[in-house]
Amino acid sequence: MKKILFLSIIALLSINSAIGQIPSVKLKNIDGKTVDTSKLSNNGKPFVISFFALWCKPCLRELAAIHEVYPDWQKQTGMKLIAVSQDQGQDSYKVAPKVYGDGWEFEVLLDPNGELKQAMGVSVLPTIIVVDGKGKIVSTKTGYTDGAEKQILEEIKQLLK
Repeated sequence: MKKILFLSIIALLSINSAIGQIPSVKLKNIDGKTVDTSKLSNNGKPFVISFFALWCKPCLRELAAIHEVYPDWQKQTGMKLIAVSQDQGQDSYKVAPKVYGDGWEFEVLLDPNGELKQAMGVSVLPTIIVVDGKGKIVSTKTGYTDGAEKQILEEIKQLLK
């Protein structure tokens, strides 16, 4: 019984430390440049990390909805979006054409082995993580329904107050 309690406490501490800051994982962007995720920032302003995959219809609807309003969001708040693809194998080669073809203006990273996804405890796609200007994770949202992107903007505005 003591062993189970001890392991439970260790698991909770791991989750809490993972939630606080972005872990260090080396990923590639769609241009092949290596990015250390622990160094993700937005010059002191909030940013959003979106975990997605090309096969995930709600993910693509969410990113398309954000894409439509992204320039306005940036003007209003200075926020930025970093989309993290979970596509694996041959599908990972389809990410860059999708990004360029749809004209996405946000940064896109490739996580084909799910290292960042696992390190951040993401289990459902799409998942949105809001990070404040100091790099602290402030919220996580899973799933997508039409219009839910407005909640992200409101949360960013609250962080700027």
